Amino acid sequence: MSLVVVGSVAYDGVETPHGKAERILGGACTYISLAASYFTHVKIVGVVGEDFAQEDVGLLASRNIDVSGLERAPGKTFFWQGVYSADMNDRTTLRTDLNVFADFQPKLPEAFKEQPFLMLGNIQPDLQRDVRRQMRAPELVGGDTMNYWIQDFRPQLLAAIREWDFLLINDGEARMLSGETNLKKAARAILALGPRYVVIKRGEYGALLFTPEEHFVAPAYLLDQVFDPTGAGDCFAGGFIGWLAGLGKPRAGVTSADLRRAVIYGSVMGSFCCENFGVDRFRTLTRAEIDARFNEFQGFTRF
Repeated sequence: MSLVVVGSVAYDGVETPHGKAERILGGACTYISLAASYFTHVKIVGVVGEDFAQEDVGLLASRNIDVSGLERAPGKTFFWQGVYSADMNDRTTLRTDLNVFADFQPKLPEAFKEQPFLMLGNIQPDLQRDVRRQMRAPELVGGDTMNYWIQDFRPQLLAAIREWDFLLINDGEARMLSGETNLKKAARAILALGPRYVVIKRGEYGALLFTPEEHFVAPAYLLDQVFDPTGAGDCFAGGFIGWLAGLGKPRAGVTSADLRRAVIYGSVMGSFCCENFGVDRFRTLTRAEIDARFNEFQGFTRF
C-alpha cells in the first residue's frame, strides 16, 4: 500500500538571516513526500521542466518514492523566491514563476489509482477534486489549501474539501474559511463543511487537531536555531499523513490515539525541516533521529 502525493515540485531561492540559497529543491509535493517517506511508500504526481536536475530525481527515488508520476514538460520548472524577516515570522515573496506548473493537469498512472491513501498539496481546488475522482477507492484523503483559493475560489474549494477526510490549514486561513475569529469555533464550522478531522497549524505555537468529538493541542518543538522555515508546513503534512498511511488501517479503524500521534510526527518532521536550507536536512535524517525526537515530545508534554 502506498501514499499518493500530488502537488508542486519546484526550485526555490531563499534568503534568511542565516544565509542565502539561490536555487534549491522545493515545492509542496517534494517536502510532503520526503517527510512521508520515512513512514510509508510514496508515489508522487507532479510536473517539472527540462531544467530539472537528474540528481534531484535521484534524491526522491532514493527515499522510497516512486517518481513514475513525475512528468517532464518542455519549459522551465516552477520557481519561487522569497526573503524572511529577522525573526523568521514573516516572509516576502520576490518572485513566482509558475512556468510548466501553470498548465499542470494531474494524470495518475493506473497503478496510482488503486492506492488507499491520498494527500493533495496546495493546488487549484478543481484539480484537487479531479485527482480525488481519479482514485478508485481511497481509504484516507486529505489536503492543504491557502488564502488565495479560499478568497477567490471558495465554491470550488468547498466542493473539494467536502470529499476529504481531513483538512490541514493554518490559523489565519482557518479564520478566513470559517468566518470565525475563535479557533475552536472556526474548527467546528470547518468540520460542518465535510472533513472528518481538521488540523490547524500555528507555526512556532504548535498545532491543533479537531474532530467532532474532541480536540488535541500539541506544542511546537523548540529549536535552538530556525535556519529556514520554508516547507515546514508541508513536512508537517507529510509526517501526519505518512504516519497514518504507515499504519495501513481502513478509515473506520483510525483511532483518536492514531491521530494524536500523527500530529506529533507532523510536528517532528516540520522541526527537522527548519534545521537546514530547503530539503537538505532530509539528505542525512534517519528514522532513529525521528523516533528520538518523538520520544522527546512525549517527555516534555507529560504531566
